[in-house]
Amino acid sequence: MHVGIKLCAWLYFHGFIREDKLTKAFTLSQVLRDLFGSQRSAVLATAESGRPYLSLMAFAASDDLKYLVVVTPKASRKYRNLVADPRVALLVDNRTNNPEDVKQAIAVTVMGVAEECSPAEAEYFLGLYRDRHPHLVEFANSLENVLIKVRVDRYYLVSRFQDVREYSPGP
Repeated sequence: MHVGIKLCAWLYFHGFIREDKLTKAFTLSQVLRDLFGSQRSAVLATAESGRPYLSLMAFAASDDLKYLVVVTPKASRKYRNLVADPRVALLVDNRTNNPEDVKQAIAVTVMGVAEECSPAEAEYFLGLYRDRHPHLVEFANSLENVLIKVRVDRYYLVSRFQDVREYSPGP
């Protein structure tokens, strides 16, 4: 990632550059890429009998931000939930559990639809996951697990405690 882009995104989200100085979509997508590059875990929200069920997951994002990918055991509750209702949300953030997080942390809620990767897609998405999590290659390759792609409908990015921005990666 180019240092200038990261710096511009940081300056923008911390209020040092006005929105008219940068295109909103470029800035938001760059902040998302930077955040996803720095964080390895997300919280996955599924529904179980109409109630939320949360799981901490290792994830990877596609370069175009249209997909996030996770791996889960086929025998898991989250997998059963995904099959019953594929609508999901994921939360990715960079908090450090310090008081400064109120003004400095960024959190992204990802809204999307989850489905098992087809055999034709598996090589690409499994490659993304293994590149991001080389320590989980054995887990990712296990026949007891399933590769899930989340087609992203919308991102909600919160910075500076209450500054909410929306981004759609497009069709």
